[in-house]
Amino acid sequence: MDSIAYHKKYKGKIGTELKSPIENKKDLTLAYTPGVAEVSKLLTKDPKQASFLSLKSNTIAVLSDGSAVLGLGNIGPFGAIPVMEGKAALFKKFAGVDAFPICVNTQNNEEIIKLAHNISPVFGGINLEDIEAPRCFEIERRLIKELDIPVMHDDQHGTAVVVLAALINAIKVVKKSKDLKIVINGAGAAGTAVCELLLKYGFKNIVVCDSQGSINKNRKDLNSEKIRLSELTNKDNEVGDIHKIINGKDVFIGVSKGNLINKSDIKNMSKDAIVFAMANPTPEIMPDEAKLGGAKVIATGRSDFNNQINNVLAFPGIFRGALDNKVKKITNKMLISAAINLSKLVKTPTAKKIIPSPFEKGVVKAVSSAIR
Repeated sequence: MDSIAYHKKYKGKIGTELKSPIENKKDLTLAYTPGVAEVSKLLTKDPKQASFLSLKSNTIAVLSDGSAVLGLGNIGPFGAIPVMEGKAALFKKFAGVDAFPICVNTQNNEEIIKLAHNISPVFGGINLEDIEAPRCFEIERRLIKELDIPVMHDDQHGTAVVVLAALINAIKVVKKSKDLKIVINGAGAAGTAVCELLLKYGFKNIVVCDSQGSINKNRKDLNSEKIRLSELTNKDNEVGDIHKIINGKDVFIGVSKGNLINKSDIKNMSKDAIVFAMANPTPEIMPDEAKLGGAKVIATGRSDFNNQINNVLAFPGIFRGALDNKVKKITNKMLISAAINLSKLVKTPTAKKIIPSPFEKGVVKAVSSAIR
């Protein structure tokens, strides 16, 4: 109820502001008619100049169809508005990026792709948000290929960057190497992207589980994305549910649902286990129970526990760097560099601190410097 009162009081979290002065006739002539006509004619001849002469230089579209919002599921465009508006507020707060929520009343891939094309002239980048898997994969791939501005599905790659940064520091705490064994529970947008970025970084021993158990080469119910995962992971073709697959693993990464595992599962992991239970608002296992099970390093997606793994550490800096450096495509190499830079902000990692807070100085700069 506090949140409803908060939103009712402010009637939203963002608004527009004037960047240029309009105080007299001269200002009005330059900002609008007749002076603006000269800029319009120039941009008609050379659209690329929009990145230097208009709001395109610093503006991101936060585009969502409301099909996978937070832990609420498919709640549609109206339910998505306050979340996307909040995302836009974080862009402004942490990176000075102007962002605007575009919540669309369709869940048809082709319509969303067409809409993104049609609005792209005014935006310097598109942050796809809360679009369900596997549809999000096709939408992102098509837009990256077809548009000349950076496009990123934050649920995938923002999450992956922060998880990688946290894991780089967590393995320092437990004194283990990239050869350790990892299980990822959740094979949607976040789980898939986390898996792929960890593989690109050099982690090799990964098994991914979905609600039906491990993704393995024996299964006949896999969609194209999961078939691809089965070819990249689970080299020993382990079969079973998460309670079986977690046995002997060094790392549990949860991007699935709350209260999924218990302290007995953690006891079955290797010594000094790393547990990233990131389901929101209820983690796959609560930190106190994970600790009772013997976990050494524990992280969640919540701000009321140590080691919050939150996308806000990544997406403002990623798009800040993309805008400043006129980047047209955000690559895995950039994302890995961003994660490494982010991890280095924690000079001496401990079990209670493997990742910086978004309010710490240097976060946006560390990430943005990698996007070039």
